[in-house]
Amino acid sequence: MPDHLPKTVIISGGTSGMGRAVALERLARGDHVTVIGSSEARGRALLDEAAGPNLRFLRADLSSIAEVERVVADVSERHGAVDALALFANRVSPRRQETPDGLESTFALYYLSRYLLGHRLRPLLDAAPDPVIVNVAGVGNTAGGILWDDPQSTRRYGQVRAQLQAGRANDLLGVAFAGQAESKVRYVLYHPGFTRSGADAHPSPFVRTAIGLLAKGFARPVADAVRPVVDWIDRPPADALTAVDRGRPVDPSLRTLDPGDAARLDAYTRDLLRARGY
Repeated sequence: MPDHLPKTVIISGGTSGMGRAVALERLARGDHVTVIGSSEARGRALLDEAAGPNLRFLRADLSSIAEVERVVADVSERHGAVDALALFANRVSPRRQETPDGLESTFALYYLSRYLLGHRLRPLLDAAPDPVIVNVAGVGNTAGGILWDDPQSTRRYGQVRAQLQAGRANDLLGVAFAGQAESKVRYVLYHPGFTRSGADAHPSPFVRTAIGLLAKGFARPVADAVRPVVDWIDRPPADALTAVDRGRPVDPSLRTLDPGDAARLDAYTRDLLRARGY
């Protein structure tokens, strides 16, 4: 694209599935891309496929607050501005696992890492001419919610409940982030729907096989699912917050986008981080 000015793009969960596809597409457009992932092998495979100087791979376990802070420090040292942050990192956990910070792992990876990356990198995003954050989760879905009396699922854990809670937390994260009047970053919440992406990351061989079989008949191709993400990086929406569910705009009055709940979750998250020295 001869008229395309290279952008600086950061992608969490970028070594497989949709994140990987976005990384390769942006590299093809001449961008400088940093991919964050937990698998050294997948990161190296992506580096080998890209075979160019514009891709960096940062290995990190983003369920750890200290690891997210390390990633932010690395990006901040290397870049004066970030044009786009694309958030894909997630992992299904059949049993409750606790991070070194004492947090339930799905909450920590799927929600808290996205909160931290967006807020910590905001100064670099605001330094870019047309910055955007794309948070790929499940906006538009109203199932699940924040377990206000037990957000860390200490009394009752289920992998579906944990995923739904973190998904709804990401909805509220977008609402709260977009409400920062002092920031020029546009925030996009995007639900791509069932996509041929990430089945090989599930810990259960049975589930991986089942998802793979379903994907062959019913799932969207990854290339179709990531096209809006790639386009938003080039042309961010005009509004502070945009929510899209499988190609359709989401009504901002949807109960899962309630500003009061967004403020409540933001306060809880700040207290949680403060209690751990962050």
